[in-house]
Amino acid sequence: MTRAEGLAIWLGIIGNALLFGGKIVIGLWFHSIAIISDSLNSFTDIIASLVVYISIRTSYQAADSQHPYGHKRAQPIAGLIVAIFTGIVGFEVIAQAVNRLLTNDRMQPGLLPILLVLGVLVIKLFMHLYVQAVARRTGSTALLASAADHRNDVLVSAAVLIGVLFSNFGFPVFDPIVAILIGLWIIKAGFNIGRDNIKYLMGEAPPATLLESIQDAVRAIHGVQRVHDVLAHYVGTMIHIEVHINVNQELNVEQAHAIGKQVQAVIEGRDGVARAFIHIDPLAVA
Repeated sequence: MTRAEGLAIWLGIIGNALLFGGKIVIGLWFHSIAIISDSLNSFTDIIASLVVYISIRTSYQAADSQHPYGHKRAQPIAGLIVAIFTGIVGFEVIAQAVNRLLTNDRMQPGLLPILLVLGVLVIKLFMHLYVQAVARRTGSTALLASAADHRNDVLVSAAVLIGVLFSNFGFPVFDPIVAILIGLWIIKAGFNIGRDNIKYLMGEAPPATLLESIQDAVRAIHGVQRVHDVLAHYVGTMIHIEVHINVNQELNVEQAHAIGKQVQAVIEGRDGVARAFIHIDPLAVA
């Protein structure tokens, strides 16, 4: 695990713990279901950050006899767990908001909830920007899921602020209504995070543009006559690719093997590519 990844994770754990404490106290004090619901979101964010921490540490472990291709699948597994937690929180938020509407329980007006939500919005925006920058620099899908979660929290905080402001202006029904909208947004966010990480676990093919650029690079290697049957898929967050090349059939085994190793080195030198498997076919050259 890099120092930047560790700092981003601990920022999430400590930041969410502080936000959870502040939200739950203010939410219960002023009877705001929107703030209480948001505090539950922060609580699951703490758990998610711990899962991300464990997954990233695991993903850096070297390959062993039980995991010959390494442990890179740990990160998308963590992303999927984050998605599940997110969806559960979304349903719980909606259930509590509907109950508040049915019981006609109202939020108490006050300046403190407004200041709290404004502070949360600023803190979450900073966390989103920082974690997103680290995720893009390191290619960590687990951190990318965390960054998306922080971004969703920014939007959720903005929605909570609207509900709290309307409640202070004499429209308390907006508090549970906003909470329902927050719940729906959280569920949607969980679905998106899960969808993005499932592709890494299912062995989805990488973008066609990447495969095309790899084929162009292979064709430029001296001794490669043709490139065909290019197949690739994700193994965790990394790509494994199989490439068939044609070489002059008059080359001896050592010469053909040297070309194959050069092709392998060029492909595995690409960012995101872990392994390249080269199949050499003979080709009659006039």
